[in-house]
Amino acid sequence: MEVDNRTILTEFILVGFSADPHWQLVLFGIFLTIYLLTLSGNMMLVVLIRIDSKLHTPMYFFISNLSFLDFWYTSVYTPKILATCISEDKRISLAGCGAQLFFSCVVAYTECYLLAAMAYDRHSAICSPLIYSSIMSSSLCTGLVVGCYIGGFLNAIAHTANTFRLTFCGKNIIDHFFCDAPPLVKMSCTDTRVYEKVLLGVVGFTVLSSILAILISYFNILLAILRIRSASGRRKAFSTCASHLVSVMLFYGSLLFMYSRPSSTYSLEKDKVAALFYTVVNPLLNPLIYSLRNKDVKDAFKKATQTIRPHT
Repeated sequence: MEVDNRTILTEFILVGFSADPHWQLVLFGIFLTIYLLTLSGNMMLVVLIRIDSKLHTPMYFFISNLSFLDFWYTSVYTPKILATCISEDKRISLAGCGAQLFFSCVVAYTECYLLAAMAYDRHSAICSPLIYSSIMSSSLCTGLVVGCYIGGFLNAIAHTANTFRLTFCGKNIIDHFFCDAPPLVKMSCTDTRVYEKVLLGVVGFTVLSSILAILISYFNILLAILRIRSASGRRKAFSTCASHLVSVMLFYGSLLFMYSRPSSTYSLEKDKVAALFYTVVNPLLNPLIYSLRNKDVKDAFKKATQTIRPHT
């Protein structure tokens, strides 16, 4: 399509990671393995929390929702990555690109809010242990999760609409493995100054407000831990927060690297690595983070395997 002697793009070509056929097969095997492990790990955690009554607590309710998000998070990206590895047709339509960006934003923004809600849960458990069960009632937990999803959808609509109001022209090659805002903006033939301000407002408000909520929660948690007299008590209190802190650092670290810099400093190779981390690697690590160090989850897994094991 041509407008004002410019070719307006209606489809894109995702380059992926390598054009070498041998490496494409190797990468296909690696990503397929990671994808299957991610799906099985997150779904296993969701099922264990669902079937074991000991895990019916606010903390595990939030963890199961985090695993559910990661289950869908990796599914937004990995199937297309696998397709580009083995198919010669690496095209994606403008509508397909918009859908991928929208659903990735839904999950990413929802996870931002969910991590903040999980920090509040840990704050309530450590700072107000005697009234924790009354504070974190089932209605409040459900309301927080529903609010996270609503916030995720609203921000995703704003983010996607802001991106696709731009006109894309010139070469339709995206040297990336999915449709993300930074490479798309590089292809825009319209003024992006308003776009960058709106994007900074949407992303900045969500990320900074979530991080601020997490920091306030953990500042109060730290004060509460320091007031605990026994070393074993302090270690136990801190251990309940360790897994969540690791998830926060992994998730926000890669997101801030991707979106906190102006487009003038955009580095394709660095952003590919950062994007790979939060789209593929992080969803794989979360079920490991919340299961390997967690005695309750390991006990639930042993109980489940003993239940389904055939009697001899």
